[in-house]
Amino acid sequence: MPKTFITGHRGMVGSALVRAAEKSGGHDVITAGRDTLDLLNQQAVFDYLAAEKPGIVIIAAAKVGGIHANATYPADFIYENLSIAANLVEGSRRAGVERVLFLGSSCIYPKLAPQPMPEDCLLTSPLEVTNEAYAIAKIAGLKLCQHYRAQHGLMYHSAMPTNLYGPGDNYHPQNSHVIPALIRRFHEAKEAGAPSVTIWGTGTPRREFLHVDDLAAACFHLLGLENPPDWVNVGVGDDVTILELAQLVAETVGFTGEILTDPTKPDGTPRKLMDVARIKATGWSPVIDFRDGLAGAYQDFLASLETGAARL
Repeated sequence: MPKTFITGHRGMVGSALVRAAEKSGGHDVITAGRDTLDLLNQQAVFDYLAAEKPGIVIIAAAKVGGIHANATYPADFIYENLSIAANLVEGSRRAGVERVLFLGSSCIYPKLAPQPMPEDCLLTSPLEVTNEAYAIAKIAGLKLCQHYRAQHGLMYHSAMPTNLYGPGDNYHPQNSHVIPALIRRFHEAKEAGAPSVTIWGTGTPRREFLHVDDLAAACFHLLGLENPPDWVNVGVGDDVTILELAQLVAETVGFTGEILTDPTKPDGTPRKLMDVARIKATGWSPVIDFRDGLAGAYQDFLASLETGAARL
């Protein structure tokens, strides 16, 4: 049974990976919170990996946020994510880690990439300016794994998930992603009896959403492949407009008021749909229905409010 170090285990993605690993029963999972290991501290990371000697490292730790957070703290996003990737990849090499899976993001692809976005469109034209710093750091992590694999013969590879949602999400009013932000806003509007909710932008951009438990399943599927791609998209291959998403979330939450748009706020990339042919060719496909996933995410939000565990 391989010793598997899952970084970022307290986050939405990391906790899903821990659930999937424990469910499979095929991994000896180790984790380390910030109070135990500062991933920005290179020597601390090197020392931890040398002492623990995991066989697999999954890099799910990251500084993440929505449009507002990315636009407000770009220096933090590029520095912290570059440091996490560099420290863990080089530390893994030094410690003799046989396999590393780095998790990136669909935002690595150009703003005006062909739709759906194939892996090969990476670095072919400019990035979306509102999350350029985060995207560059994630591209660097992907390239670290690609080049370490080429130069050192190590099985270091990457997965690029589309927009994620699910249990354990961050519901901060400014720094969260779109689904948790909408869940919180519609819930609070319903509780307050508000007549309307206004969403950012025109509502016309299209986005794809993958349940975090489907991503976790995809990650362990990739780790089971003898010769996976250097990087591979992980998504559902279908998308909705932001306005359609808002309507679905409102329905899930039970908000019956009006949904308004605010065109003075940024839309971001017009469309971000993943070409998932490459990963589907390896035998993986998502299984969680979007409406079911939204319902589960809302129930998790309500439960976390009751226990005080909600990330608000």
